[in-house]
Amino acid sequence: MLALTASVTAFQPSAMLAPGRAPAVSMFAAGDTGVTPPLGVWDPLGLIESKDMRRFEIMEIKHGRAAMLGFLHVIALHAGITLPGYLSIEQNIKFADMPIGCFASLEAVPTLGWLQIMAFTCAAETGYAGTGGGLVAQTDDKAPGDIGGADWQRYADPEVRAFKLNAERNNGRAAMLGVTGCLIHELLGVDALYPTGGMGGAAPPMIFS
Repeated sequence: MLALTASVTAFQPSAMLAPGRAPAVSMFAAGDTGVTPPLGVWDPLGLIESKDMRRFEIMEIKHGRAAMLGFLHVIALHAGITLPGYLSIEQNIKFADMPIGCFASLEAVPTLGWLQIMAFTCAAETGYAGTGGGLVAQTDDKAPGDIGGADWQRYADPEVRAFKLNAERNNGRAAMLGVTGCLIHELLGVDALYPTGGMGGAAPPMIFS
């Protein structure tokens, strides 16, 4: 459950469980959401019996979703895909002007942009101004990660629901590893997606120039 598995399919949209009382998580077994081959229930630190695993599940799902968006962001920037228009009219910064580097693009976002990101995050966390088609707060009577409004797609078929939820969980785990790898590559002085060139010549030569 706690492992970052290598079993990855295509990126899937978030799948939400139907509303209902979510039981307290104490143990995991084969067949549970997130318990997938090849590792199954893998808990080398023995956290399952000593920690609030529902909280850990929610954090894993949340971080996985953020990582999937982040990794797609890295791919889009490297592919030259940007939004039209201005990121900041006041500072005359267009989306097309944003650098492709992970750290460079973060540093290029104006303060007001970061405030908007923080405001959106707080609204998503608290469910403030939540609508049927938007995000609502995570509550104890819903399954971990079920923060979609009433208009979001839910799956009544147990097999389809299990596949969607496990695909999201595994894709999130892969994306967390992917984003971490991109950041490490840049810290080592090479490109995030193509770790070539740099490192004083120790890295392979650049593919693109």
